[in-house]
Amino acid sequence: MESLLLVSDEPVTAEDLARVLSAVSGSTPDDPELISVEAVRAELQTIADEFTQRGSGFELREQDDAWRLFTRRANSDVVEAKLLDGTQQRLSRAALETLAVIAYRQPCTRAQVASVRGVNCDGVIRTLNLRGLIAEVGETGGAHLYSTTELFLEQLGLDSLKQLPELAPLLPNIEDIDD
Repeated sequence: MESLLLVSDEPVTAEDLARVLSAVSGSTPDDPELISVEAVRAELQTIADEFTQRGSGFELREQDDAWRLFTRRANSDVVEAKLLDGTQQRLSRAALETLAVIAYRQPCTRAQVASVRGVNCDGVIRTLNLRGLIAEVGETGGAHLYSTTELFLEQLGLDSLKQLPELAPLLPNIEDIDD
């Protein structure tokens, strides 16, 4: 299971792991030797606990019924320094403001973001999209809708948008902006 988690680009469910492990073992759905999802979940939790107990440099976390290996949060400064090694590109104030508006009011259009910020934000949205922090998630009235991505959450060390600080009441409602 550790090897499968290590090579997975995306979080993997216990169901997927059970299916793969059962197939490799030659089990069939009618076979009593089929590896159960419950057994896989229990083993995943055992692995996660073991990593924590021994102070491993990485941790196994569950999010939305899927599991993924991460570097340990306590080591983030060191890992970030190694990965960036002088090549860090900070977001401009305009990009941070735009990202905040999208994060709290998603999905929203460029015009809605520009109304909150009071300036044109086309270039900033293009940059955030290229960096993978936001993505087009649909259309409304011919305008693209934007939302934050999983990379955005990972960069902030969040599991979900619900963990964002309570700032939304300070922003105008989208309905008011449209008027």
